[in-house]
Amino acid sequence: MTNYGFVINNKTCIGCHACTVACKSEHDIPIGVNRTHVKYIEKGTYPDSTREFSVHRCNHCEDAPCTTICPTTALFTRSDGIVDFDDERCIGCKSCMQACPYDALYIDPNKGTAAKCNYCAHRIEHSYEPACVIVCPTESIVSGNLDDPNSAISNLVASHDTTVRKPQSGAVPNLYYIDASEEMLDPSATEVTGTGMWTEQAFGVGHFAKYAESRLGGADTTSMIVQLALEKKAKQSSPRDQAIIRDVMEKLSNETGGAKRSYDQPSKGVLWGWEVSAYIWTKGIAAGTYAVAVLAMLSGLVEMSDELWAMTLGIGVVFLALTGLLLVIDLDRPERFLYVMLRPNWDSWLVKGAYILSGYGGVLALSVAVITLDLDRTFLAYLAIAGLPLALLTGVYTAWLLMQAKGRSWSEDSLLPVKFLVETVTIGAAVFFPLALMEPLSFLVGGVVLVGILAHDKHLVMRPQMEPLL
Repeated sequence: MTNYGFVINNKTCIGCHACTVACKSEHDIPIGVNRTHVKYIEKGTYPDSTREFSVHRCNHCEDAPCTTICPTTALFTRSDGIVDFDDERCIGCKSCMQACPYDALYIDPNKGTAAKCNYCAHRIEHSYEPACVIVCPTESIVSGNLDDPNSAISNLVASHDTTVRKPQSGAVPNLYYIDASEEMLDPSATEVTGTGMWTEQAFGVGHFAKYAESRLGGADTTSMIVQLALEKKAKQSSPRDQAIIRDVMEKLSNETGGAKRSYDQPSKGVLWGWEVSAYIWTKGIAAGTYAVAVLAMLSGLVEMSDELWAMTLGIGVVFLALTGLLLVIDLDRPERFLYVMLRPNWDSWLVKGAYILSGYGGVLALSVAVITLDLDRTFLAYLAIAGLPLALLTGVYTAWLLMQAKGRSWSEDSLLPVKFLVETVTIGAAVFFPLALMEPLSFLVGGVVLVGILAHDKHLVMRPQMEPLL
């Protein structure tokens, strides 16, 4: 059996970027994004300082989370262990980028589809090694069949103390590092300052390339400019002011101790922005209002009049339509949104969610027909047998989707489905009961609850995406 992988020797890597350049040339990769890149970290203080280089790319995991979450099987694992991708199936949902613990994927700014290292599969099929392996001047990148005990790569893994990145992710990466420090392997060990080389491109990379021009003004002033200004001011000031300024500079220097990143790839930024946090909220309103109405009716708390049914169903239909619209406009290839239904990967909660939304939408449509056509109202109770679980699933399924995003801290929260269920019911109560009571104070309380939950959803979606992956 064949199982291709890589070994990266950090001890011999000289950070020359030959691998990065060869990869870009081989695959005609656009400016600003890379399939393979080199990260530099520096430790110590001059003259006792060191610099370490490490090559990053797809780890071709045996249990690749990107292939599980991809809704259209655009990412797939070949029989030889290579995790490859198909441009023609990708809808640009960016879920694979959230699922990858190794930040290996990017959105091609020219195509609007996901891409990454594919082990130069076209070369492998003709018995050539990947482009990065061929050009490495110190032979620090070794490729081969990990399942062949006689291969060079298997001998390296057997004879050296190797490590992998984030073994706790459960992805089982097929990329091994020799002599990699803890600071290099741990993303949190080195602060992402936004002032390193190349990071000025962070405002126009991949998914954000189309917004680059309008985002340029968001770049931070570099610490180097601040330092030069302080030094110049110190030379021109009185002895007392010079002492104060030098104390501040020394304090700043002490605060930046430890390992630091001196060279890295541009940040891909927030991949799921306001559209996703808003869609969780609108979905909660669409599902929660109906669910609470049905529960209130079944428990005898509220007698559902035709007017109350009409308002409940109208809110459900309108906000479910808004949810669908937000889902589509968040795609980098929105014209392919139907691929989720037509080319489904049933392991992905994006696919399961799409069918849940469709089923719930069908129940709402039939319920509206009962009211509009003045049919027997008992049909509404029968529809609620399917509608209630579908409404609750509509509100909750995103929790399981976020838990499939193994690259983010969402996946570590086993209580996320319970939290989404509570949020859905809370949103539903905040919308439905003011409609049932028709009291001004209830509308005020409901509005405050809705605004608070929207702010919470924004924090829920954004915060994990600010954490560095590499």
